[in-house]
This record gives sequence, structure tokens and C-alpha cells, in this order.
Amino acid sequence: MSPELVVELIRESMVTCFLVAAPPMGLALAVGLTISIFQSVTQINEITMTFIPKIVAVFASFLLFGPFMLDTLMKFSINIFTSIPDMVK
Repeated sequence: MSPELVVELIRESMVTCFLVAAPPMGLALAVGLTISIFQSVTQINEITMTFIPKIVAVFASFLLFGPFMLDTLMKFSINIFTSIPDMVK
């Protein structure tokens, strides 16, 4: 394996990781920011108020973006497994 191939594999795996993690993390960020703004406006300082909406948002993002995430992971895995013979040479 050449160093260029290793760098390309690492880059591709990081891009895939970011693509798969972005929807749940982004939705959790948006919900957390919305709840934080609501808490600061109403001066309600309940720390547990943010957990339930974030959990619901993350589960909803898995339901909504699950096919995209699974497809992305499957394409990456198939690409890795089919390129193994070329890597061994």
C-alpha cells in the first residue's frame, strides 16, 4: 500500500463519518440552542429540560435520515471491500 492510498482511505473514512454523524448532531444542536434561548428568555433554569427534546430529536433524525446514513455506510463498506485486492498488490 502506498502512502497516497492510505491518505485517501483516511480522508474518505473521515468524510463518511462526518456525513453520517452530521444529521443527528446538527438536529441536537438546533434543538439545544432553541431550548437554551427559551430558557434564557423565560428565566427557567431547569437543566433537565434540554435532555428529553434532544433525545426525541436525535431519534427522529435517525428515523428521517436513517436510509441516507445506511446508504452512505453501505457504499463506503462496499468500496473498501471491493478495493482490498487492489490494496494487497
